[in-house]
Amino acid sequence: MEKIYSFVERHAERYLTKRKALKEAGKGEKKTVLKEIWSWLDAFIFAIIAVLLINQYLFQLFVIPSPSMVDTINVGDRVVVSKLSYGLELYPAGTKIFTDSRDVSRDDIITFYNPEYESKGPVFDILSQIIYMGTLSLVNIDKNADGTPAERLFVKRAAGLGGDQVWFEDGDVMIEPAGYASAVSETAFRQENGLSLQPARSVGKDYYPGLQAWARLYALQEAGVSTAPSHLIEDYKNADGSQLYDMYEFSKHMTQYSSLIDPSDMDTRSQWARYRAGIYVPEGYVLPLGDNRDNSRDGRYFGPVPESDINGRVLFRFWPINRAGGLD
Repeated sequence: MEKIYSFVERHAERYLTKRKALKEAGKGEKKTVLKEIWSWLDAFIFAIIAVLLINQYLFQLFVIPSPSMVDTINVGDRVVVSKLSYGLELYPAGTKIFTDSRDVSRDDIITFYNPEYESKGPVFDILSQIIYMGTLSLVNIDKNADGTPAERLFVKRAAGLGGDQVWFEDGDVMIEPAGYASAVSETAFRQENGLSLQPARSVGKDYYPGLQAWARLYALQEAGVSTAPSHLIEDYKNADGSQLYDMYEFSKHMTQYSSLIDPSDMDTRSQWARYRAGIYVPEGYVLPLGDNRDNSRDGRYFGPVPESDINGRVLFRFWPINRAGGLD
């Protein structure tokens, strides 16, 4: 890292010295409108290039677009991301170098490329990232069909590392880290190992019987079954149907019930087997989860992500001012 800082400092100093010499040499010349415009344009281009280099290779400013990390980081918060924590990315979403001994640590808050992002082409992807970084995260031209900003980058917590086996039961996480003989609750694991206790639940256990009934009634509807057990109907009536809080658990129970309705559907049985087996994190991968466990599109849905797709580590929040500082 010191070599990179020295390189940037040396070349910036050389450029500024040259600019000063040219300015001194031109003091006796008569200024024209065109020369004045060029002088401002030259300074503006240099500033943009400097911002891009800093954002790409040192630190990036990032605005939080979704509630997946509430209350650790809220929607609209602005954070500083270290771009050197896990190696040097040569260009946006490009090859990383200097990755030796720079592995992701458990509990790091990381930024990584969204595995479900629909690319609009390599030129647009890189251009949109350049504009986003060059404007200090103020301008994002990458939009979804409905006009909302596309999430090219995700911010989550590195909850699982290589060798871990992870299960989800009614929204709670059970984890069997490499070397453990059995699974333990994530809460107990965090307490025993001095990890952050920021990951939190907003939905109680009493929500899940209704959610399971909802999922099973949906499976019956998809199968074309017109009647349903009365206990499912009663449980569904007692559910808070105003919002679906845990899509993962809903999909799991829907898949399980669908496999019972039609045991000959091998695709559904295979999906249910994957839910039962949980998520295994291969070496060189990380399982990212949002701290707002009941409202986060994370590794439960798209699986572990390779460390090569992780482009930075969140250092601290700088906006809003009244909540500036560390995240844990």
